[in-house]
Amino acid sequence: MRLELGKGVWKKAFQDTLPVMAGYLVLGLGFGILLRDAGYSAWWALLMSVTIYAGSMQYVGVDLLAGGASLLSAALLTLMVNARHIFYGISMVDKYRDMGKGKPYLIFALTDETYSLVCRPDAPGGTPPRAYYFLVSLFDQCYWVAGSVLGGLVGSILPFDTTGVDFAMTALFTVIFVEQWEKADTHLPAVIGLAVSVCCLALFGADSFLIPAMIGITLCLFLLRGKIAGGGKADA
Repeated sequence: MRLELGKGVWKKAFQDTLPVMAGYLVLGLGFGILLRDAGYSAWWALLMSVTIYAGSMQYVGVDLLAGGASLLSAALLTLMVNARHIFYGISMVDKYRDMGKGKPYLIFALTDETYSLVCRPDAPGGTPPRAYYFLVSLFDQCYWVAGSVLGGLVGSILPFDTTGVDFAMTALFTVIFVEQWEKADTHLPAVIGLAVSVCCLALFGADSFLIPAMIGITLCLFLLRGKIAGGGKADA
């Protein structure tokens, strides 16, 4: 199935991904610097960002590479860190059903930030949905790759104290949350997410709370889906 890649959809996808570009260039820069600090060149940053493309996991991957972790340890940790994408993927099954040859790439490129843009009910501004989803995914990865390679190059030229660089990922998540909060018709899903996450953090600890929190949030949203939908219509 061919994509309708007209000028309008390119422009709209680029405009909508500008906030992600601002974050990904900085985050990718931090990743590239950390990777270079661990002894790996910009070519490694390029290879990891093109083939892995998992922001938080790539940050973790720097420690795995530097520490000589086993394949089994790396696989299990990757599953734990990226298990949240299972929930993203389930919600996108119908939306991506008819994407044709672009479907494998869209599945691969579904990061947290991309999901925040493509999860809306319809493509914005009357743009062709398939082309819009594809371009948003492609633009976002290009930003990440560019930032990563730039970080690897800068890290090889200038000395850096990398303490605290990995906090950049947390900062981006915070910005996205605030932006979604301001745009949302109802804040109930966000409140549920925060409440369940805090409870799971207290019960399971910082190293093990993510998956229980995702399961709890999904169950709560499912049980309260009628109230959430009704609240959104009432507030609109």
